[in-house]
Amino acid sequence: MKAALFLAAVPLLLGISMLLGPSGIGLPDSSTISGQAILSLRFGRFFMGLMVGAALSASGTVFQAILRNPLAEPYVLGVSGGAGLGAALSILVGGGILGVAGLPLTAFVFAVITLMAVYGIASQGGGAPSVYSLILSGVIISAICSSVIMFLVSTADFEGMHTVVWWMLGNLQPGTLQEQLVSLAFIAAAIGALWMLAPALNVLTLGREMAHYQGLNADVVIKSSLLLATLLAATAVSMGGMIGFVGLIVPHVMRMLFGPDHRWLIPASAVGGGTFLVLCDAIARSVMAPVEIPVGVVTALCGGPFFLIILRRKMTHAWIA
Repeated sequence: MKAALFLAAVPLLLGISMLLGPSGIGLPDSSTISGQAILSLRFGRFFMGLMVGAALSASGTVFQAILRNPLAEPYVLGVSGGAGLGAALSILVGGGILGVAGLPLTAFVFAVITLMAVYGIASQGGGAPSVYSLILSGVIISAICSSVIMFLVSTADFEGMHTVVWWMLGNLQPGTLQEQLVSLAFIAAAIGALWMLAPALNVLTLGREMAHYQGLNADVVIKSSLLLATLLAATAVSMGGMIGFVGLIVPHVMRMLFGPDHRWLIPASAVGGGTFLVLCDAIARSVMAPVEIPVGVVTALCGGPFFLIILRRKMTHAWIA
């Protein structure tokens, strides 16, 4: 029943988002040149939102599975901050040497370095780091990355400064067709690989000891899943900028609807994340028309209270225990 309602709601919400825009509710007149341009822009942002939202949500699902905590997601763990620093460097310095794949690959390399730094700082006390130490380390590393980005912006020319600042706030303005196709290939391949690892992720949620008894090589699965989730987050950041909390909200809601089985949870989160971000972008374009709000502001306004609610529940349960 829940799956049927979800499948019915997705096309409805996507259809509503296509009808919303600064000019009001409805599709523009495709018989005019301006109408065709507006319609093309809406379709471009529609597919950008689907790709970025799916990547962020699937990435958050995997981080939550590996860390066994619903508070984990790329933005909170600092992975998005590292990817953002790499993407900002690629934008300002120029990533043309690597071609159209230069931006997502640079973001991926910096995201992996950031993830290693976060894990290293959280593990200083010895043993496996706690989720809260990982989150605190992620906040610290993310703040450092943001400071470096601000330094780069302050030393850039006006055009570069405007591009990076608008991108950092969350921007689903479509890039070139080649860039979108490369990003789509990265996202589709990573989500497909994670779906194949879904049975192993199901075992990991029971703990490393249980995974060992089931004959699972936990280290290989964890490292592979983390790299794939980081690739998803980095690709999403390189496409749409610093859009937070999608990987926190959507996996949590999908888990309540479909349960913890990652064979269903990963594709459901990808579809739900794309739908959620497309709807947020439609709201960002319409709520203060003709002024456009960055979509990252809308997701942050949704995600901040959601994060606090989950954190309060976990702290209450820990206190009772």
